[in-house]
Amino acid sequence: MVKKIGIIVNPVAGMGGRVGLKGSDGEDILEKAIQLGAIPECPNKAVVGLCQIKEYKGEILEIYTYPNEMGEDEVRAAGLNPIVIGKIESGNTKSADTTKAANDMYDIGVDLILFAGGDGTARNILDVVGEKIPVLGIPGGCKIHSAVYAINPKSAGKVVVKYLEGKVKNLKESEVMDIDEDAFRDGILKARLYGYMKVPNENKLVQNMKSGSAPGEDAALDFVSRYIAFSLEKDVLYIMGSGSTVRGVMDKLGIKNTLLGVDLIYNNQLIANDVNEYTILTYLGKYNKAKIIITVIGGQGYLFGRGNQQLSPKVIRKVGIENIIIISTKNKMNSLFGKPLLVDTGDEELNDELNGYAEVIVGFGESVMFKVVS
Repeated sequence: MVKKIGIIVNPVAGMGGRVGLKGSDGEDILEKAIQLGAIPECPNKAVVGLCQIKEYKGEILEIYTYPNEMGEDEVRAAGLNPIVIGKIESGNTKSADTTKAANDMYDIGVDLILFAGGDGTARNILDVVGEKIPVLGIPGGCKIHSAVYAINPKSAGKVVVKYLEGKVKNLKESEVMDIDEDAFRDGILKARLYGYMKVPNENKLVQNMKSGSAPGEDAALDFVSRYIAFSLEKDVLYIMGSGSTVRGVMDKLGIKNTLLGVDLIYNNQLIANDVNEYTILTYLGKYNKAKIIITVIGGQGYLFGRGNQQLSPKVIRKVGIENIIIISTKNKMNSLFGKPLLVDTGDEELNDELNGYAEVIVGFGESVMFKVVS
């Protein structure tokens, strides 16, 4: 019996991340990202995931994909032989191309669609297949609120192989979420549930939906943020990551914060708001010592790779792993139900270096050790 999978790559997904645009939905934003020096990263992540499919030991496998950068290039780069269908205008792909690709693959009768992109890509595919056939996402966007993605590109390929070989038999309904990017860039988080798709039920390798704050979180947040605010060292450039926990620290210092971006402070003074990778690297060249303060994404456990791509592998290496400060509330850590923290920087060697155990500050002089995996 022949197994069939469809491969769809959104080549421009996530291009706004490192340049600080917090997304790439819309032609105007994509053009701005390109002007700021953004380069496609989703295709490389797709290749990482697709390389795992070479481990498939089951029946005959047919791989259907769209031309050039929408899948063909990545499948061939992974050492696989695709059956190329459809047509695109190379170098000018649109969301309609993703929708058409998903529709064509559904008509062919593929057993699963593996796609690389972000929440917008997931929405495009949801519009076509709904819960009619299994899907799985290779995370390549900026935010990745949806629960239809593997925890990282390599895991996506592993899950597909397990599913095709019958080692993962069950499917689960998983949320497709997305946010209003215009409001997001103004510091307002408006998440919406668009529907559900079915993904292979492999909990260790597939991420959860991002969760919001739990009841009673305000008091816990005040406690940990106050402790960090009064523990900052002199003559150190602090790179303040995104999220409400880090915002709490800056609120205590009376400094303007970019809730969904990255800010720089030095000796309790604001140096720059809402910076991109290039700006961070520029300032790192001016200061002798720097530290990164980040928090944990509730419900998912990510430290790097979800909504903070400005903290790129170059930035992390320049600062030094030993100079990363992780802060959270106990409620947020409890929401992980014992699952490890996750890193998905886009650099496999750096991911490996970050693996192990990390200290998470959760209160006034109180911390817990958590396992970190990629």
